Amino acid sequence: MTDISRHSKVEIQSLQDEKLRATLHYVYKNSAFYSRVYSEAGIDVSSIQGIADLHRLPLTSKDDLQRHNEAFFCVPKEQFVDLVTTSGTLGNPVTVALTENDLQRLTTNEAMALACAGIQNTSTVQLMTTIDRRFMAGLAYFMGLRELGASVIRVGSGLPELQWDSIQRYRPTHIICVPSFLLKLIDYAKTNGITLDSCGVKAAICIGEPVRDEAFELNSLGKKIKNDWDINLYSTYAATEMQTAFTECEMQQGGHLLPDLIVAEILDENDRPVTSGEPGELVITTLGVEGMPLVRFKTGDMVQLHSSPCSCGRNTPRLGPVIGRKQQMIKYKGTTIYPPAMYNVLEDFNNIESFVIEIDSNDLGTDEIVLKVVSEDISEAFKEEIKNHFRAKLRVSPSIEFTTADHIKELQFPKMSRKPIVFIDKR
Repeated sequence: MTDISRHSKVEIQSLQDEKLRATLHYVYKNSAFYSRVYSEAGIDVSSIQGIADLHRLPLTSKDDLQRHNEAFFCVPKEQFVDLVTTSGTLGNPVTVALTENDLQRLTTNEAMALACAGIQNTSTVQLMTTIDRRFMAGLAYFMGLRELGASVIRVGSGLPELQWDSIQRYRPTHIICVPSFLLKLIDYAKTNGITLDSCGVKAAICIGEPVRDEAFELNSLGKKIKNDWDINLYSTYAATEMQTAFTECEMQQGGHLLPDLIVAEILDENDRPVTSGEPGELVITTLGVEGMPLVRFKTGDMVQLHSSPCSCGRNTPRLGPVIGRKQQMIKYKGTTIYPPAMYNVLEDFNNIESFVIEIDSNDLGTDEIVLKVVSEDISEAFKEEIKNHFRAKLRVSPSIEFTTADHIKELQFPKMSRKPIVFIDKR
């Protein structure tokens, strides 16, 4: 496992350019999709000398993956050893097929990413995410931890009682979980007389939800956790299609790019590079993937890329927290917002137990926001307090419906779901 992130920027770009050239020749030869697209566009892949030339290539969309899934496969099906699917948040799930070499790449990726967050061979890590149900992330975490030589406790998701039994029994130094689940662990500890500060956990690798804002300060969720449980919170970002992760280092100033595994672009709404430091859509090109490589794939995630040197010594760009999904952008009475901004506002209320946000279109063709909330306080005064807080923070005033925990659970965990759903788009 060689980490080149501390090499000079010139050396890093030279390696990326070399790997990009190899990737383009590989997909042109082996991918039915890219061979057709590049031929129809009259593109000679030999003319693409590096990242500076990427803009000359067409973009790959999620719709392309859904409509031509198997055309992206670059090896015969019998060479695939692991088949996973995307979560299908914005459409039908896509199959991502991995060869033995891809599994090793995934292992190396996660080992480097988790090492960036401080996990080492002396660490004991409790894994609070599923490793089955065609889910790539859980498997990646497990294999990466084994590559590092860390001890792993595979508890899976949910079940606060079992999680605490394992924490007290094995005293892990780190946990990997969805950060909002940490609140459930904190509540269980308080109810059952468990002392948080003496349980041995030093840090949590937070997946699926941001715990920092765009200035890298803890957001409402992060503050809630830290107020009760003084552990380090590390953010990590990944997507099944890119088979790579961006994880924070000890400076906690964004997830570091792994330069020998992926190329990242940030594009505006016209698919042009954004001004440095401005938010835009993350577009990735995988490096070294054998089974299903992707070139200029539009992730749909809106982020900021930070290129200034990190004080940890790494010379790689860093991704800020996901602002939102491009397709989940909401236009509400002249204001543009993304769901994570609303999650952050709702986390300011300690007496909101759980929630789901539903978006629909009204008869005028504009977006309507409905917050379905579980709380012991279902008074009109509390409803108005929530609305006023939204007006102050986001300049919007959504509709609010109080409901039951059972109803919210049905909405959050539909059939085949691998993770809780808190945003439902009915538009």
